Amino acid sequence: MFGKEILFLYQVLGKCKFLASLLVSLPQYKASHRISLYLSIPNEVDTIPILKDMFAKGKEAFVPRYHGQKMEMVKINSMEDYHKLPLTKWNIKQPSVNEIRENALDNGGLDLVILPGMAFTKNGKRLGHGMGYYDKYLHMITRCQNKKPYTIAVAFNEQLHEDIPTNEQDFILDAILTDKF
Repeated sequence: MFGKEILFLYQVLGKCKFLASLLVSLPQYKASHRISLYLSIPNEVDTIPILKDMFAKGKEAFVPRYHGQKMEMVKINSMEDYHKLPLTKWNIKQPSVNEIRENALDNGGLDLVILPGMAFTKNGKRLGHGMGYYDKYLHMITRCQNKKPYTIAVAFNEQLHEDIPTNEQDFILDAILTDKF
């Protein structure tokens, strides 16, 4: 049993590295300076390689900060800053709501938003974790900015479905990047 668990972990880590390398090679990523990136949990595509690349290339990194029914994207400045972030009750790293951080909307908006999710379709439908934080945020930022940010999800191929239920409040993404073409 232990051997199968090691093989599975190796495959998942390989897929995460592959997805990160695909993402950072996209023209939309290369052209973006201000990027929002979710901080992954164990069952999601690991976003740490993407975050490291962002800092290495001098891009500005914004991560979600949840407070009540509201989500905002706030700036983190380095990998050291990331490592110091506290964990929420859901075991997700997040800047403290008591800490003053640059809000993406206060100083230029976002060029690119990289999203998490539970399930996706090839045509951009997304099933999130159920609270609608990202959908509300994306609709709001699209109204507030002069230019809509490019939206992309990174996901495992197993998360792709023919269709998922959506409604008028759901935001359709520009692209879904998976580990298989």
